[in-house]
Amino acid sequence: MKTDDAPPSWFSALDPTSELLPPPGTPSRLWHGFLTARLMLALALLMLQSLSNLLAQPINTWVMVLGGLYLGLTLLTRWRASQHPPSGEMGTQWLPTIGLDLLVFSGLQWLQAGNMNYAPLVVMPVLMAATLGSRLLTLSSAAAGTLLLLIQTWSQHLLTGNDPAAPLMQAGITGCGYFVVGLLVHQLAQRLAREERISNSSRLAAQVQAQVNTLVIDHLRDGVLVIDAREVVCALNPAARALLGAAAAHAAPGFWLGAHSQWQPLLDLVRSTFAQSRSQVQDTELRLDAQSTAQVHVRTRLTHSGPQPTGNLCVMFVHDLRELEARLRTEKLAAMGRVSAAMAHEIRNPLAAITQANALLEEDIQDPGQRRLVQMVQHNAQRLARIVEEVLDIARVEHQLGADPGMAMPLDASVANCCREWCQRDPAARRVQLDLQAGPVQVGFDPEHLRRVLDNLLDNALRYQGTYPDSLQVSTRHSEGPSPCLTVWSDGPPMEPSVERHLFEPFFSSESRSSGLGLYICRQLCERHGARIVYRRSAALTTRGQLEGNAFVLDFTLARGSDGQPQLAFDTMPN
Repeated sequence: MKTDDAPPSWFSALDPTSELLPPPGTPSRLWHGFLTARLMLALALLMLQSLSNLLAQPINTWVMVLGGLYLGLTLLTRWRASQHPPSGEMGTQWLPTIGLDLLVFSGLQWLQAGNMNYAPLVVMPVLMAATLGSRLLTLSSAAAGTLLLLIQTWSQHLLTGNDPAAPLMQAGITGCGYFVVGLLVHQLAQRLAREERISNSSRLAAQVQAQVNTLVIDHLRDGVLVIDAREVVCALNPAARALLGAAAAHAAPGFWLGAHSQWQPLLDLVRSTFAQSRSQVQDTELRLDAQSTAQVHVRTRLTHSGPQPTGNLCVMFVHDLRELEARLRTEKLAAMGRVSAAMAHEIRNPLAAITQANALLEEDIQDPGQRRLVQMVQHNAQRLARIVEEVLDIARVEHQLGADPGMAMPLDASVANCCREWCQRDPAARRVQLDLQAGPVQVGFDPEHLRRVLDNLLDNALRYQGTYPDSLQVSTRHSEGPSPCLTVWSDGPPMEPSVERHLFEPFFSSESRSSGLGLYICRQLCERHGARIVYRRSAALTTRGQLEGNAFVLDFTLARGSDGQPQLAFDTMPN
């Protein structure tokens, strides 16, 4: 593919030939440098001429006047100079500088007394033209200086009658030097301007690229660390700080990766990357503190900045394995939603037939071994039916989001009925201590939906609670805030932060025999009625004193007056 056919780059505005780039700063610096040099030269000429007069040489009034006039004009030009030099093309804008210098230096050469030679000073305007002007201006300045020098030499011959051959030869050689110096300096100045423009383009491109990299890395959900050969973390993004724990939460870049023992697996991986000079991939566990750990997937990539290994950098990508699993669960949920309607007919109907046939078989079987097989079939069929219902509940809840939440519901009475029904299913193992203090307040929530939410929360608490009568508590309050709240508290151990982050995600569960849909359905039902459910670690009063435990808190919205009938939970299937 030809270069002209290549697609435009997003750095095209930073191309060295682009008009969007600011002009190089070198011409401005050289312009003011030349003006200052002219001023210093004029001052030096006047001082040298005064010193020469003090050394018993005859005073040349015209030279003193011309030197003083030149000093005044250079001072005025330097004082009123613009920020940028004039246009590089020939024109009257160069008369106060190049034109004045040529005339003054030629006049000094013509008015010289003794062995003073001012011809080398003509190089000054030639250099200014070569550096700041065009090639035509450079050649014109060199030609003007040579011509004035030849005129001065010929005029001296006419006044003195000396042989002009040698002085004219010397003037011609000096003029050739003007041309050579002017052309060489002009080429160098053009190259300098071009290189500076390329340098500015590269610098701006690097700055833009650095800003883009920073924006991209900071918004990545995966942690990114840049580590040098000294094992020092040069940069890390917010996701990496979260994965590395509290020790890295506020640490500035430039800390040693081995400063904390919990980062030792990462340090070992960095050392292996530098030692083998190739990328590494590893799943490891980071112990963030005494109670929590993080399972991470780590990949390293090595950059090469030169032959010396000390200049290389190791870029480490740290992925939270639970985040990856959560993405997979989200994809599973999307796929499950697409097939939920088909499951209603393809699984529920045959499952109902299997359950009914198993019940008929159980009536005629008397052998204990065969009855155990029938009960096993019944137990697993019921378990499969519950899983199917939970999957279908997701589609039903999402289908009903934004619908009318129904009539008002008395909070305390509804919670008491739901807890009593839950305990009656297994009175020996299920005990709940109630503390209902919401009073007669009514909330906008469907009673059947509340039963489903409480069943899920109580079932979860039952798995981890203690053996005391007050290990599981359900309380309601209304005076603590503008909205009524319901709290389900248990004295179970604290959850790991990695588990807490994914509590309400679908298909997430710390147990292998759970579908991981219970808390997700609770959250969806609460959002359907404008309520909010959160998890927090809080204390509760028990017979053993104040104890820390796990609490799920539901904040309800107050019910609006309505004469309608409550909407049944999951009464329709989505088309």
